[in-house]
Amino acid sequence: MTGAMVIGATVSGNEPLARRMARSALALEFADFDPEVVAKAKVCLIDFLSGAFEAGGHPWSRQAIAAAHPVGNGATIIGTSRLASGADAAFANAVMGHGLVREDMHAASISHHGVVIWPTLLALSERAPLRGTTLLAAAIIGYETGARIGRALFNSDLARLYRPTGLVAPLGAALAGSFALGLSEQAATSAIAIAANTSSGLNEWPHGGGSEMYFHPGFAASNALRAIALAEAGALASETILEGEAGLFAAFRRQRAPDDIKLFAGGEAEIMAVYNKPAPACNFAQTASQAALRVSHELAETESVERIVIRAPDAAVRYPGCEAKGPYRNALQAKMSIPFSVSATLVRGEIDEENYPSLADPEILRLIAATDLQSDAAFTAAFPAKQGADVTVHLRGGKIIRHSLSDVVAATPAEIRHRFRAAAAHVIGEDRARRLEQAIDGCEHLGDAGVIAASCRLEPPGQILRTAS
Repeated sequence: MTGAMVIGATVSGNEPLARRMARSALALEFADFDPEVVAKAKVCLIDFLSGAFEAGGHPWSRQAIAAAHPVGNGATIIGTSRLASGADAAFANAVMGHGLVREDMHAASISHHGVVIWPTLLALSERAPLRGTTLLAAAIIGYETGARIGRALFNSDLARLYRPTGLVAPLGAALAGSFALGLSEQAATSAIAIAANTSSGLNEWPHGGGSEMYFHPGFAASNALRAIALAEAGALASETILEGEAGLFAAFRRQRAPDDIKLFAGGEAEIMAVYNKPAPACNFAQTASQAALRVSHELAETESVERIVIRAPDAAVRYPGCEAKGPYRNALQAKMSIPFSVSATLVRGEIDEENYPSLADPEILRLIAATDLQSDAAFTAAFPAKQGADVTVHLRGGKIIRHSLSDVVAATPAEIRHRFRAAAAHVIGEDRARRLEQAIDGCEHLGDAGVIAASCRLEPPGQILRTAS
């Protein structure tokens, strides 16, 4: 069974959704999760840290770090020697984890849960000792909660206006943190409700060329921590925050919430539906770029290209920025654009971070102008279970090169670990990067999971990697 055991807690259909979710989550134990679910959580943590290490020098990362208030006995800001309040550290770490646009992805909720959940839990792990089993179980619960709510809440119309990660990931992180700290059912319910009140993130940035997208997970993580702290202190919030007449579904979806949102329904864990991106670009550009790479292997040169037709799910075509053909003000707009990703892949013959600074490359711009992005009925019907794409290149003389993929090809665990080792070693050195990876792999044996966050500092105090029974 690829998921968690179905919890047998008795719940009433008349009880608010948030309370039902809190009750079922708090009844879980680490032993309820199958080994493959636990292994996936570890890979997602490694991938999150990889992105944070690699993006630490980007402008948005530096801005988030600069905004953090230093605290002598605070939480780690990854890749620095600075300590800050838990909320400030989580904000900065979430921004860095999102900084490459290569974070993990849950297609059905159109959300990046890992860049909110991991910063939240890492900050909590340095506030009070958490066993490694608790950290992993809490993360799995966080992915599950945000993903299940997001599945029910989002459609392509809503996603054109609001950033899904900003709306649902704070709720998942709030319940994850509540579980990690052992809060009561009442407190966990209030934490979810308070976090829902912070749901935010507008999708104007692809149109305006702004960088606020990078900060959305930062606000989500820091708000989740504040929601947890308020609930822990006794604050009470609206239990009907999901299904109420002014709740999350009424406010954003403009329709009733479902009668129930079950965690781990049918014994399946949503984290198993999360995939790790191979390319540092928008989720919806991934498969088309991979199809374009296959086309490039048969293309001697791009000068003979007359027309490019890209077919993708309707959700991809309609997501803000994905159809953009320029002009591009920054690399983020290029990373969101399916025409840019495909054209750059054809010109450069690879999918790489270096594809995206080339905003003025004349050949890339020529191919973009010759591109037609179309919604495909079959790919639309298969989404979100699969994310297919088709790239057809028409050459002078009538020759056609076409490659189609029924689904995105996710980065493998080996690829994820390779890029983590390179990024972590560059910042903290090969030996410490190796020991950090070992600590994560043996996380269930850690008596104090705070050593993971502390190991990400530039100048950690004393011996920080230790294991405990």
